[in-house]
Amino acid sequence: MEWAVTVAAFLASAVEFVEAFTIVLVVGITINWRSAMIGALAAAVALAVIVAVFGTAIVYYVPIELLRLIVGFILILFGLKWLKKAILRYSGLKALHDEEAIFEETMAEMRARGEDITQIQPTAVALSFKSVLLEGLEVAFIVITFGSNATSSHSGIGGIASAAIGAIVAGILVIILGALVRAPLKQVPENTLKFVVGIMLTSFGTFWMIEGFKVDWPFADAFIPILAAIYLLASFVLVTWLKSQKRSIAASAVGSLEE
Repeated sequence: MEWAVTVAAFLASAVEFVEAFTIVLVVGITINWRSAMIGALAAAVALAVIVAVFGTAIVYYVPIELLRLIVGFILILFGLKWLKKAILRYSGLKALHDEEAIFEETMAEMRARGEDITQIQPTAVALSFKSVLLEGLEVAFIVITFGSNATSSHSGIGGIASAAIGAIVAGILVIILGALVRAPLKQVPENTLKFVVGIMLTSFGTFWMIEGFKVDWPFADAFIPILAAIYLLASFVLVTWLKSQKRSIAASAVGSLEE
């Protein structure tokens, strides 16, 4: 199951790293890279401490059944939130998330403030720190929860290590890609990524929450792909239905105008 935890952590973390990198890129280009890197590195250190301290404490001191119940419920909420946004975007009821638009908007705001770009700017450091910390906290949550749930009460912190590997690889890939293109990562299919991660979070959350009630799943861990298929089918049906409703409303509106 550790490979599934690594993949899930990789996908979920990639979404957060893309969003954080966009803001850091704005700070580096519009003010200076020193301010951007100081803020990002400070946030990274804070996040490392959070994962090291709370991740280990959760594994060793929280009963695994209680942890799976609570974390499963939270993951379901996270997953359904992401699924809702992705479904609304696929159905045309919500605009696609545009990293390039965020980049341009933030850049314009920082230029309007007319900040000196030759020195380290506290505002720039704070902006970079805040973006990396906030998005990174979600990554830390993903690493801790996925990792701790994949770790039995007798197997140490191997689960957290597996989740951390996925998150680290995602972060490295996003940084390398961003450094190469030096532009917003608009080529990343973020909505598709969020949709896939939403499916995985909801599937894992459902699996772990039911396990928290001490209920055994048929086929054990192999039932997770079945849950994912169920949620995928339900999402497809919902998107199709929403699209048909949108077309019906549009047709009715045209008909009313013609009358």
